[in-house]
Amino acid sequence: MEYAFYLSAGVAVVASFRVITGSNPVHALLYLITSLLAVAMCFFSLGAPFAGALEIIVYAGAILVLFVFVVMMLNLGPETARQERSWLTPGVWIGPGLLALLLFGQLMWALFAAPSQVPLGLEDVPSKAVGIALFGPYLLAVELASLLLLAALVAAYHLGRHEATE
Repeated sequence: MEYAFYLSAGVAVVASFRVITGSNPVHALLYLITSLLAVAMCFFSLGAPFAGALEIIVYAGAILVLFVFVVMMLNLGPETARQERSWLTPGVWIGPGLLALLLFGQLMWALFAAPSQVPLGLEDVPSKAVGIALFGPYLLAVELASLLLLAALVAAYHLGRHEATE
C-alpha cells in the first residue's frame, strides 16, 4: 500500500499543479476533480476508508456541484456557452482521463490485493465514533463551520444574481 500512497500523491500533485497553472477554467475544473479523487485515494491507501469516502462525497461531490450551480446562477449568456463548448473538445479529457484511469487501477489493486499486502496495525474507525467525536467536544467548531458555509452560499447567490432590467 506504500506504493499506492505515493502513486496517488503524485497524481494529486500533478493534477493540482495543472489546476493552478491552467488558463482555461473548464480544464482546471476537470483537473480539480482528479486531484480531489487522488487525495481520497491517499486516505484509502493509508487505511482511512471513512475519511476517503467523506472526501469523495463532500468535496468531489458536493463542492463541485456547488461550482456547477454558481456557473448556472451567473448565466453569462450564449457567447459564453459557445466558448465553453469549444473548450470541451474530446482532447481536453485526455490528461484528466489518464490520471483518473491511473487512480482507478490503483483502487482496483487496493480492493483485490491479497490480505498480506494490507498495512498492519491499522484499525477501522466506525462512523458512530467519528460522529461522537465531532459532535462531542468539537460541537462549537462544527456549528461555526456550518454557519461559515451558509454565509458563503448567501454571498455566492448575491454575487450571481442579476437585477431585473426593464
